[in-house]
Formats: sequence, structure tokens, C-alpha cells
Amino acid sequence: MTRATAVRAVLAVAVLLVSVYITLTMSPRLGLDLQGGTRIVLQARDTATVEADRETTDRTLEVLRQRIDSLGVSEPTLTRSGEDRIIVELPDVQDPRQATEVIGRTAQLTFHAVEGEGTEQQEKKTPDGEPSDGKTPDPAPTPDPDRLTLPDEQGRLLALGEPRLSGAGVEDAKAAFDAQGGAGWTVSLEFRKGAGQDWKKLTGEAACHPAGDDRRRVAIVLDEKVISSPQVDPSVGCGAGLPSGATQITGSFSADEARDLALLIKGGALPVPVEIVEQRTVGPTLGAAAIDASAQAALIGAAATALFITVVYRLFGALAAVALGAYGVISYAALIALGVTLTLPGLAGFVLAIGMAVDANVLVFERAREECADRPKRSLRSALTTGFQKAWSAVADSNATTLIAAGLLFFLGSGPVKGFGVTLAIGVVASMFSALVIARALTEIAANSRFVSDYRGVNGIGRPGAVRTWLVRKDPKLFRKSARWLVVSAALVVVALAGIVVRGIDLGVEFTGGRLVEYSTSRPVDVETARDSIAAAGFGDAEVTTAGDGDLSVRTGKLDNDGEHALRAALAEEGGETTKVRDELIGPSLGDELRRNALIALGVAVAVQLAYLAVRFRWTFAVASVVAMVHDVILVVGAFAWLGRPVDGIFLAALLTVIGYSVNDSVVVFDRVRELWGANRRTPLDTIARRAVLQTVPRTVNTGMGALFILVALAVLGGDSLADFALALLIGIVVGTWSSVFTAVPGALALERSAKAPPPPAPGKGKGTSRGKARATRRDPLDNGARV
Repeated sequence: MTRATAVRAVLAVAVLLVSVYITLTMSPRLGLDLQGGTRIVLQARDTATVEADRETTDRTLEVLRQRIDSLGVSEPTLTRSGEDRIIVELPDVQDPRQATEVIGRTAQLTFHAVEGEGTEQQEKKTPDGEPSDGKTPDPAPTPDPDRLTLPDEQGRLLALGEPRLSGAGVEDAKAAFDAQGGAGWTVSLEFRKGAGQDWKKLTGEAACHPAGDDRRRVAIVLDEKVISSPQVDPSVGCGAGLPSGATQITGSFSADEARDLALLIKGGALPVPVEIVEQRTVGPTLGAAAIDASAQAALIGAAATALFITVVYRLFGALAAVALGAYGVISYAALIALGVTLTLPGLAGFVLAIGMAVDANVLVFERAREECADRPKRSLRSALTTGFQKAWSAVADSNATTLIAAGLLFFLGSGPVKGFGVTLAIGVVASMFSALVIARALTEIAANSRFVSDYRGVNGIGRPGAVRTWLVRKDPKLFRKSARWLVVSAALVVVALAGIVVRGIDLGVEFTGGRLVEYSTSRPVDVETARDSIAAAGFGDAEVTTAGDGDLSVRTGKLDNDGEHALRAALAEEGGETTKVRDELIGPSLGDELRRNALIALGVAVAVQLAYLAVRFRWTFAVASVVAMVHDVILVVGAFAWLGRPVDGIFLAALLTVIGYSVNDSVVVFDRVRELWGANRRTPLDTIARRAVLQTVPRTVNTGMGALFILVALAVLGGDSLADFALALLIGIVVGTWSSVFTAVPGALALERSAKAPPPPAPGKGKGTSRGKARATRRDPLDNGARV
């Protein structure tokens, strides 16, 4: 064992041990679409006096946090998104009516005079003046309707007078440390011009009562909760009051308490109206079913992939299967350690990456087979080392294009689609490690065995594969008339465009706005009966379809939570107990934005991939690859149009993944074209292209099979939530494999006929000549240099 192999082995063991420890001791963070709950996206709106900017949105968020906490929701999450949006996540909340009602209210900040100590009886009164226990009260004077009884910060009841000042009168509230006066942390208040006079009058009246009397206090109330009730300082005389700029609230505040109080007062003073632009509710059973289905798909797909590469590459394939298992552990541990929230698309991305993780191993093994075929007497270890060296360029470029697609998903996607981009990126990095470190260490250790080295049929790379042998023997003249392949591709594009024009694209509610709710009923209900029941309840424009195993999917335009409750009640009359499985509400403004962002994402994806390929390859190769990529996108969209399948955010994630996969395939082919053309500069390019395609077909087929096993399992087991995602990728992989050979290569040949650029330099020449010479003269690792 060489030193490099030993280092790889030690590194692989160390990473695996850490990954196993993380997997066993930590739990993943599940998104609401997997654990069940409600996700609400709020859009802050400008008012005549207040702009909904980052600072104002942060204040609104803090007020909303107090409201959500009062609902008793377990572990709610509120975060700002961008400048003026707030994302609220409420785990386990299936009926969001109360939450949306509380969220939708504009914050009410008021200032009150304290009229004395309150009583328990007063606190329990309802807004109608009746006691909350429903008993007839004893005769008593009619209470003042403006009188309010609330507990102060310590829980003591206070009887409050009518509101004397609203939050709109507060200009600013700041927390500061008063080191000079020794008051510690204080909150300074500044009022607007008219409100300042009201404040001065309010504090002047309170100052007429003796120190320590509750009536000398002023209560600051936010959403009917006393957030502060300070005493007016004894130095303030009766009727004098406190001027606006000289008001300070003192107390035994910590720094955080003072800042929070200032934020609440200022936030209440500058209320920002919020509008619900997105609301998604997922039942706990749907998320659990998705996790189970994805786990089954991962196990079945990974087992099928491992069996396939073991059959094709025998011992080395079995070692690659071991590395594939290690990849699964490492990538899962990375997701947990980084605190990535695992969403449904992210879970699908994790499963898909398992099938794509064998790509680098396949590239290396096919290269090693070529080395063994070209130099039969070469040692197995030497052939394997050369295979890793020569495959590096294609491995790096193909994974870079996939990382670009993952980055676009993260930065341009929305909601759960971002999770798909994160898991895909982690999967790419983990697959590189498993192939270039773990698999390489295992195969190099095996290659040192005399038994494995001598029996070429055992190791799996000592002899060329059956597919490649057959292709080399037949030697089909694929590109003698390359234009015919472009005609076939153009015809497929015409068929796809016809589907888009004739059938139209069924944009999901995510892109059109509206509401989509999926229900499960205890008694079977056919679509017509459900449609009649819903129409009789006043929802005549609702579209009703089947979903899943006998579930009903209802799609409407504008529908609030009360309307959804009435709709569910109408279905319950026919179907018995009706449970909401999934609920998506998208506002029209957000739908327009998401639709626009989807087009931008596709445009940026094309531009970024073109730029990368133009840097790494000749411009003709780059343009041909991008044309093939656009061809694949049109075919996938056209297929969904003909099939009548919905196009939504998850479909967009699949489409961007197809873009990365398509470019990945083209990169492998053109990397081989560049290498062969540089070594045979006088050979016609169509001959070079034919050889390159025949040499890379085994890799394309074998890699595609690994992904197909996973996707078929997802399509069969994943249910409605993952079936369309898997279907889009299945179509994309098939057309991507076709286009990388029969669209990209003929396109490059057509462009090269009019290009004047010379062939690429031979390997090791041009830039980096000294490095090329050094690499060319490097000895076989097992060669001691002796010669006779």
C-alpha cells in the first residue's frame, strides 16, 4: 500500500466515523411539509406615513411573535425574508383560522391612566359586560365601557381608564444605558407634536397622586397586554407633566429587556399592515407517508444501483457499491450537522443524488478499462491510477455543472425548492468524496492483490465491457450525415411546442394564485357528487379532481379560511368525516412574482451554463451544449403539456435538475472529443466525434441506469407528491441522454464547419507545457526504474 492510499484510507475511516456518530446522536430538522403544520408568508405593505422597509418589517415581526406566542403554538418560527416579507411556520397547526385572524390585526398600542387596583370580577368580564362563567351577576353599578382591567408586568390587576394616546403618536423609542444618572438601562420616548401635549397632560394628571399610589402610574398597552406601567417620577409636579423629549422609563431593566420594550413601543407606534400572500398546510399523515415512501425508494433504488454496478464492474463495482453506502451516511450526516431543514423536494433530492453518485466511479472504471485494453500487459494498479487521472477533467466539469444547477435552485427557488438545491449540492460534494477518496482507497488496496490483478475477469476493469466491445466491432457511422439527427431533434421540438400550444400548460396554483385543498373522506365520494355539493354551498367556480388514493382535490380562486371551512363542511355532508390533507393558498401578486421568477431562473440557468462551458470548452461546443439543453427543457415541458400534468415549483426544481444533467452528459462527450482531437489533429472531426461517442456511451448508459432505478422507485412509491417530480426527471434523463449524442454533437459539427479556430492543442502541450512534460515522464507507481 502506497502512502497516498494509506492517507485516503485513514481520511475515509475518520469521516465515516464522524458521520456515523452524527447520524446516531442527532436528529434531522424536518420542514413543515414533512412534519405537518402551517406555513404563512406575509407581505408588509406601505401606508401613507410608513414605508415597509427592513427596519419596519423587523418591528412588525416582533409584535407578531408576541401574538403567536399567545396562541400556545409549540415552537413557532418567525423569520424575515428579503426586505418586506415575514415567514411564519406553525408546526402541527392544521386549522390556521385563528392564527391568520391574530396575524391580520393591525397592532394596537395605547396609553392609559391607571385608576386604581383592579378586581378579579372585572377581569373576567366579556366584551359584552357579562361574566365569562355565564352566571347572573349581583346587582352592581353599570361599568364604564371604556374601563379596562389588565394585569401589569408583575401580574397585579390594574383598572385602566380610556385610551388617552395611541401608538401613532410615538415618534421614537430608544434603549440607552444611563451611566451618569445611575439609572442603568432606560427607555427614552419621543412623541409627535400633538401627541406630546397629550402625553404631558396624562403624566401631569398622574403626578397629582401621591408617590406609590397606583394612580400615579401610566399603563402602556400593546394588543390588550400591559408591556410597561411606570410611576411618574416624584420630582414631577401636579399638572406639570413630562415633556416629550425628556421622558424616560426606568426600572431594573437588563439590556435585552430595555431593547425589547423599546422595540415593542416603537413597533406598536409604527404598525405595518400585512397581507397573507402564501399559506400552506400539510397534514401529519402526508408528511409521514412521504418520508416512508422516500425511504423505501432510496433503499430499493440504491440496492438496484449497487447490484447493477456490481454486475457490470464485478469486484470493483462491489467496492463502488460500498462507497455508495458510505456516501449515503456522509451526505445524511452533513445535512444534519449543517442544520439543513429537510423538505419534501429536499428529501427527493437526497434520494436522487444516490443514483447520480455512481457517475464518477463509472467514468474512472471506463477509463481504466480503456487503459487495460490499449496496454494489456500494464499492471492493474497502473491502469486504475491512470483512469483516475484521465477521468478527473470530466468528473470536475460534470459536477461543476450540477453544482451550478443546485446554486440556481437555492438562490432563485422559493420555499421548499431551496431545500432541494441544498441537498443536491451536498450530495454532489459527498459523491465526489466517496468516489475520489473512499472508492479509490478500496480499489487501490484491491488492485495490489495478486489474485485480483491476475484474474482480469474478477476485478471488472481488466477487460472491456460487452456494450463497448459490440459498438467497436460494429463501428456505426453515426455522423456521416449528421444533419439528419438535427432534423429528428427539430421534429421532436415541434411536437412538444404543439402540445404547449394545443393543450396549454397547466400552471399550478403556485404560479396562478388561488387555493388548492386536498381532502380525505371517510366515505367514497365521486367527483361529480363532490362538485355538486360544493356548488350548492356557493362555490360554483371550484375545480374538483381526484388525488391520491380516493382523495379529492379542490382548486378555487380567492378563498379565505372561513370559506375553506364551509367548503369542507359541504364535502362532509356527502363523505362523512373530512380531513384536510394538504392546503395551498397563493395570493395573486405572489403568483405573478413566482411565475416571473421561474422564467428568470430558466434564463439565468441557460446563461450561466453557456458562460461556464465557453470558458472550459470551445465556443462551438458550448453553444451546441446549450442548444441541446434548451431542446431538453422544451421536450419536458411539452411532455407535461400533452400529459396534462401540473407545472409548479417542484416541476421547476426538476427542470433545473434536468438542465444540469443534460449539460453533464454533453460535457463528458465533449471532454473526450477535445482529448482525441488534440491527439489526432489531422483526423476529420466527424470521425473524432464518432469515436468519442462510442467510447463514452457505456458511461452514459451506466450512469443513467443508476438514476433511473431511483426515479422509477420514486414514481411508483412516492405518491402524488413525488410522482410528477420523478416523471419530469425520467423524461429529462431520457431526452438528455439522446440530445447529448444526437443534438449536441451534430450541432457542434455544423458550427465547426464555419468556424476558423484551429483544433485544440494536444494533451500536455500549449499552456502548462512543463507540467505536461513532467506528467508524461512520470513513472508507473510500481516501476522501480530498472531497465535491461
